[in-house]
Amino acid sequence: MNLFAGLFLTFFFVSFMLSAEENSPTKNPVKMPDNVKSIINNKCMGCHNTDSKNDKAKEKLDFKTLEGLGKIKKIGTYNHIVEALQKDKMPPEKFLDKYPDKKLSEKEAKAIIEWANKQAEALMVK
Repeated sequence: MNLFAGLFLTFFFVSFMLSAEENSPTKNPVKMPDNVKSIINNKCMGCHNTDSKNDKAKEKLDFKTLEGLGKIKKIGTYNHIVEALQKDKMPPEKFLDKYPDKKLSEKEAKAIIEWANKQAEALMVK
């Protein structure tokens, strides 16, 4: 019985360590092309960053902490970005009433959606 318990604990420990390694932020860096980085910096970072006064926006998505998320959370975040843009929820209408220049063009939204989808897909095959 002790041998079985020892093997089980060893298997559990190795599985845990491999899982932790896969979710390590250093194993899954965020790769962002210049065009996407420019769009996000100009249209999204004002609300979706650690220093924002908009607590709700930065709670939902903080681009400054995206690099530090594990694999599973990053995939979920990328999917959230895609869904929000496909449903035309970002930026919100109330925000655009004050800042119409922050509206994403179709081309900009498409670039972000394609980037987020590629990032999520790349993480899923790792």
